Amino acid sequence: MLSAIMEDYLKSIYYLQNKTNERVRTSVLAEYMNVEQSSVTSMMKKLAERDLVQYEPYQGVTLTETGVPIALEIIRHHRLLERYLADHLEYDWAEVHDEADRLEHHISSQFADRIAEQLGDPTVDPHGDPIPTAELDVSGEKDGGTLADHQVGDSVQIERVPDRDPELLRYLAEHGIQPGTVVEVVETTPFGMVTVAPEGEDEPVALPEEVVRSVSTRSRA
Repeated sequence: MLSAIMEDYLKSIYYLQNKTNERVRTSVLAEYMNVEQSSVTSMMKKLAERDLVQYEPYQGVTLTETGVPIALEIIRHHRLLERYLADHLEYDWAEVHDEADRLEHHISSQFADRIAEQLGDPTVDPHGDPIPTAELDVSGEKDGGTLADHQVGDSVQIERVPDRDPELLRYLAEHGIQPGTVVEVVETTPFGMVTVAPEGEDEPVALPEEVVRSVSTRSRA
């Protein structure tokens, strides 16, 4: 049996590894999880002893073939819980991430499958992140770029938004920006601000660089 904190580490390594396709530096992992780097180093040694990660000091860490399915199972739990909380318990999408973090370690795979069945086997969570299947397939994990990749005049559909900042999620919701929303890029600035006009909204919205680089999109034909 793994502890909840061990599962959190595996899940976090998966996120970061998938984002960059590179070994995850312990300093990056420490910042992402908001823990001391010494704690990360100690945990990496424990996980390496269980053959869940491949860890080399000063070289970073990757999940092993044993670690990947464990991480994906926890991610499946998390994203299904987010979907259930939003769809059936009327949680705001800014609240579901933290609530799912607390619950994900305490449900079984069978319970997760029952949630999926109750929801009609959803493919994405409220923020647009793909939900691994019962077979832990997550082929939709890769996306086709971000808002930062587009030019003035481009019309794109929002696919995924970052889920760890409740204030950002509330801001996006207030301006009608969520997965599925079609926006037109109406202005870009040299310092990274991008202004978009969401369909159905009266006013355009300006987004800072760190946001536009984290909002995944799909170009419209």
